[in-house]
Amino acid sequence: MANSDAFIDIRAVSKRFGSVTAVDGVDLAIRQGEFFSLLGASGCGKTTLLRMIAGFEMPTEGDILIDGQVMTDVPANRRPTNMVFQNYAIFPHLTVRDNIAYGLRKDGLPRADLDRKVDAALEMIKLSGYGARRSTELSGGQRQRVALARALIKRPKVLLLDEPLGALDKKLRETMQLELRQIQDEIGITFVFVTHDQEEALTMSCRVAVMAQGRVMQVATPRELYETPNSRAVASFIG
Repeated sequence: MANSDAFIDIRAVSKRFGSVTAVDGVDLAIRQGEFFSLLGASGCGKTTLLRMIAGFEMPTEGDILIDGQVMTDVPANRRPTNMVFQNYAIFPHLTVRDNIAYGLRKDGLPRADLDRKVDAALEMIKLSGYGARRSTELSGGQRQRVALARALIKRPKVLLLDEPLGALDKKLRETMQLELRQIQDEIGITFVFVTHDQEEALTMSCRVAVMAQGRVMQVATPRELYETPNSRAVASFIG
């Protein structure tokens, strides 16, 4: 059944790998402009679900819609999404500026427009003046900012983030949590964020889907999850 409030509409989606069910009959409605987290322990199905939204995996059953369009058979490079990974996935042989500009250059954008967009992206991630540096000269947090700018520069409708802060130390991770949320507030696109860290999800998210064994156990605001968990399992996981 269609959900008129959903920008990303996940309908009865399952994913099986042989005899293993990674995602089991998930229904989710993610709103436009929302910072939405998929929270759960390792192996709960959250990354598999994210990869199905991205188009890197196809559902065994069910449908995924983005902005009213069925995505189930649309390849990843044709979807209005982009993805940020934990391992940064930026090119070590390119400068910061060239890393950020990579997608725009492939599209043949005029040089003046490209420079303007890259300058704006560098300012957004607080790395103005770093454009000529190579990624090997950057800290982990700076490299993650570059990966974020490269993913956002073409303004996808949805940004998918697969534990992007997991490789950072605690202090830097907390700083990046605030910066990510500020950037999302500024640009207003939908973020879907995968994490196993309860504090991270509750700090950053508009709403959170708690997952276990391939299923969604509860979808709620951070406050609702903390104050009124719908089961002992959710209460135990949230702490």
